[in-house]
Amino acid sequence: EKRREEKRREEKRREMSAQEDRVMALSEWEDRWQEGRTGFHRSEVHNLLKNNLEKVLCGRKEVRFFFPLCGKAVDMKWLADMGHTVVGVEISEKGIKQFFAEQNLAFDEEPVPAIPGAKVFKSADGKISIYQCDLYEFSSAVGGKFGGIWDRGALVAINPCDRQKYATLLVSLMNYDCRYLVDTLEYNPELYKGPPFLVSEEDVKKMFGGGCDIELLESVDAFEEKHKSWGLDSLTEKVYLLTPKAQ
Repeated sequence: EKRREEKRREEKRREMSAQEDRVMALSEWEDRWQEGRTGFHRSEVHNLLKNNLEKVLCGRKEVRFFFPLCGKAVDMKWLADMGHTVVGVEISEKGIKQFFAEQNLAFDEEPVPAIPGAKVFKSADGKISIYQCDLYEFSSAVGGKFGGIWDRGALVAINPCDRQKYATLLVSLMNYDCRYLVDTLEYNPELYKGPPFLVSEEDVKKMFGGGCDIELLESVDAFEEKHKSWGLDSLTEKVYLLTPKAQ
């Protein structure tokens, strides 16, 4: 039993060290947008959001949703059309402008006084606002607090060394009644260095367990043909619901 436990720990250590030093600069993400290398973008609303939306809403109407590293996610328009308000943060101006163009939405652009050099792009009806800035410069002082968060392609995209900083920020954006849906990927990290990075249940608990209750809602086989070119032979997608622990 003891030997099995040690073996498991050793595997975990190997997994971690396979990715923990990988760092993507913001400019690399910007380059991907400029070159159209946005394989992470989906043209349909994500199934795991659809399947679990009721668990996030819990009957609430007009919820303020936060989308970290939102790209041009069609899910933002889908939620706004239901009467919710959406705030996203994205580093690429090109990605933001593509979102408004592809969704046929008129928008205004204005500076963000609290963040030098940042801009906010707002739909004409005020339902969708996307801040163009470094995520870690965003705060509740700038964008308020949220009743819902949809984290797809964000936690799995940030540098593993920034995870605690990321978790601290996300928790600080949660209203007392916030329900945070986070989408993760699991695969053998020795076969692919990321991004997207491996995020295990243990990682989620380590990052958020202090301030949130965590529930695994769904686990699906997400392996597709394209993942073979990453060198992978399996890929599991899991979605968790995080809720602030009662104070």
